[in-house]
Amino acid sequence: MRQLTLDLGAEKPQTLDTFVVGQNAELLQLLRRFTAPAGAAPSERFVYVWGEAGAGKTHLLHALASALGTRYIPADAPEEAYLFDPAIALYVVDDCDQLPSDTQVAAFALFNQVRENGGMLVTAGNKPPAGLSLREDLRTRLGWGLIYQLHGLTDEEKIAALTQAAQLRGITLSPGVLPYLITHFRRDMRSLSAMLDALDQYSLETQRPITLPLLRSLLQLEGEPKA
Repeated sequence: MRQLTLDLGAEKPQTLDTFVVGQNAELLQLLRRFTAPAGAAPSERFVYVWGEAGAGKTHLLHALASALGTRYIPADAPEEAYLFDPAIALYVVDDCDQLPSDTQVAAFALFNQVRENGGMLVTAGNKPPAGLSLREDLRTRLGWGLIYQLHGLTDEEKIAALTQAAQLRGITLSPGVLPYLITHFRRDMRSLSAMLDALDQYSLETQRPITLPLLRSLLQLEGEPKA
């Protein structure tokens, strides 16, 4: 039997509408305004979002980056990515905690130019600005505006979101499948959603209902250790 490799790269586009809100309604409402027409843009032009891995920071930044006039800058981007462009209204800088020392100066310069020229900037990292191992002047810039902690979903919220996704797609899940999945697999929603797709495909290929034995069989094929 062939192995089913999870293709996370083929996941549906990450948008603000597909983000599972949980306890982050205020933050999501604010970020929507960053993609609104100029007249509806937020008065606060700088936002820093922090949270644990898998909470959804990159999902939110990718969603913002899909809007026109936005530039997404990952941590491993070259210094050229930080050059200011008057045509860019919104910059989003991901994984600030991983910024190499040689690009921290470029990031600091970008903050200053965005501030001087009326642009907007959303940044993200795994800790509050004060806890980051970065240049002091850059840490100060990251704390300029609003700072939000992105709260990860509880197990109950993950199960509710996956149940709703399955119902919308007409997927029937036996009791116990989702509780077992979130305790024996990667815990971020992107991976869990990809596994739901894989379970649906595996069920069709094997002509078996989605039960605990089928899930265990697929996890074995994937070689996934317990979470």
